[in-house]
Amino acid sequence: MKELTKAEEQVMDYLWKLEKAFVKDILDQFPEPRPAYNTVSTIVRILEKKEMVAYNAFGKTHQYYPLVSPAEYRKGRFKHILGKHFNNSYKKFASFFAHEEDVSISDLEEMKKIVEEEIKKRKEKRK
Repeated sequence: MKELTKAEEQVMDYLWKLEKAFVKDILDQFPEPRPAYNTVSTIVRILEKKEMVAYNAFGKTHQYYPLVSPAEYRKGRFKHILGKHFNNSYKKFASFFAHEEDVSISDLEEMKKIVEEEIKKRKEKRK
């Protein structure tokens, strides 16, 4: 999955929210001051080239829709980060957070609880 710029991610966030939209609909989601119509149109065409969106044509206008869900995008980005920074090791990734002083004890405890619950679910599935 190709990496998106901040502007591309913002457009994708609006398109995921809208599900299907014309460029004007996406533009209307931006807070003031809004970017130019042509700017948003260009970003949407870049997203199309990156195979993140497709469209239905209505004459000269296009209604765009996402080809990738937010969860699929997050998973792809996570896999990229895991590979680039942690040598595809979940253990190294977890160790990083466990040793990071900015992560609170309550966050670590919550992560531990989530992992323990997932371990329990997977063990029950094996039975």
